[in-house]
Amino acid sequence: MNHVRPSVRRNPIYQALRVRWLSITTLDETASYILIGLILTVGLVLRLWTINALGYNSDETVYAGQAASIAGVPVIKEMFPIFRAHPLIFPFLLSLGFRMVFNDLLGRLLVVAFGIATIYLTYHLGTLLYNRRIGLLAALMLALMPYHIIVTRQVLLDGPMVCFAILALYLVTRFAVTQHSPWLWAAGAAMGLTFLTKETGIVLMGGIYVFLALSPSIQVRIRDLIISIACMGLVILPHPIAISLAGTSKTAGQYLLWQVFRRPNHTWDFYPTTVPTAIGPLVIIVALLGLWLLWRQRSWRETLLIGWIATPVIFFQLWPVKGFQYLLPIAPVVAILAARMVFSWSPERASARLREIWQGWGRGLLATLLILSLLIPGWVAVQSTGTDSFIAGAGGIAGGRETGLWIRDNVPQSAKFITIGPSMANIIQFYGRRRSYGLSVSTNPLHRNPVYVPIENPDRVIRSGEIQYIVYDTFSAGRSPAFAELLMKYVRRFQGHVVHTESITVTNADGSTMSKPVIVIYEVRP
Repeated sequence: MNHVRPSVRRNPIYQALRVRWLSITTLDETASYILIGLILTVGLVLRLWTINALGYNSDETVYAGQAASIAGVPVIKEMFPIFRAHPLIFPFLLSLGFRMVFNDLLGRLLVVAFGIATIYLTYHLGTLLYNRRIGLLAALMLALMPYHIIVTRQVLLDGPMVCFAILALYLVTRFAVTQHSPWLWAAGAAMGLTFLTKETGIVLMGGIYVFLALSPSIQVRIRDLIISIACMGLVILPHPIAISLAGTSKTAGQYLLWQVFRRPNHTWDFYPTTVPTAIGPLVIIVALLGLWLLWRQRSWRETLLIGWIATPVIFFQLWPVKGFQYLLPIAPVVAILAARMVFSWSPERASARLREIWQGWGRGLLATLLILSLLIPGWVAVQSTGTDSFIAGAGGIAGGRETGLWIRDNVPQSAKFITIGPSMANIIQFYGRRRSYGLSVSTNPLHRNPVYVPIENPDRVIRSGEIQYIVYDTFSAGRSPAFAELLMKYVRRFQGHVVHTESITVTNADGSTMSKPVIVIYEVRP
């Protein structure tokens, strides 16, 4: 029975909106593919908008530098070792493009492609777990989500890694639905691709283990588990073989030790204070509310999704090293749980009129609020205006590319540079193609990335003429003020004079604007 007042029911606006909403909630396959096409278009526009306005940050130069080395790009191949920090599947794919054309846009476009593929997989995962409506809303939220947008606009490994990880999750779900063993074997292979993209992706195996251990309704034979693990191992196998044949096993071991024992780079509250804002506070609240209100309806599906979220959250919260993008694998799953709340919950104990209002208008209103809560910050996230502060993995470096290109065009090929830290040194080496050393790189092998070369005695190398330029940048200075002051001491001691400055426009507290130098190059003489 329709409990909406007759005068309202006769309103043509009400009738039009009701028909539109009902058409969305009773989707057929053709309509679903039209809508997912529109969602992917929206996601693509947001990820391409001003995508190359800022140059690479340090991490981007490392991965693109590896790809350039594989492709044999002159000069750069001498500065960025092929075997560095992580497995090489993404640098290898990027190197195929670099063999045809070498520019920094190409790397970002490749990551965008992985990001769009993740949105599409999220739609299919939500549809397989629940229904098309949930899949579509989850895909739309991911397309608009600032967290996913920011990371999949950069040459970072986490965007491609999450794509393979969600593929693995989809295949595990296929196995759970069909109980057909080859799906589980394929999931093992997908997890192998996840590892080959970034080895920290192996943490997500914990979520799959939790799901299989806590879901008695899902029957898994030991034989199938062994085959699945073997498939993962076969996919991973080329990585250790390549390291062994290249004679870089020692470097790989040193890097592992450094990662395990390196000092914390953020405080313990980094994730609770940064990631929820990037995912969307309302999305998280609705997802948690859905878990609570629909707890009695839980099944293996919720066990799978909760395990997938809990494992990386716990691991990376406990691990001292924290990066903005490390928790990206949970973003598609949080979106699915929020969409589940919108379309699966109904106020059963409420009156028939309230139930009809919720089913007819409440769900649409909540879905609209979720979309709007992501659309505005998502749009703000792609406005690459430049800033004088920086969070690792959260964006490009204002003035970095311009500084590097100036160095490439105006500084002798044999010139060498000192920077505050290795981040700006990487940018100078990638864009400027000149050797650069970070002052903050520790001389203790246990406290530094093994591929970075420390400066044993900065005073001596400047006096001997081995170093001719010093670069100061506000981004590194904000993270390492002590080394920034030490760097400027050498500038003063060796009478450094400014040869180039990169500035950005910043807004003061009173609303006025001013030009602020963010990168300054000093020439020093013995």
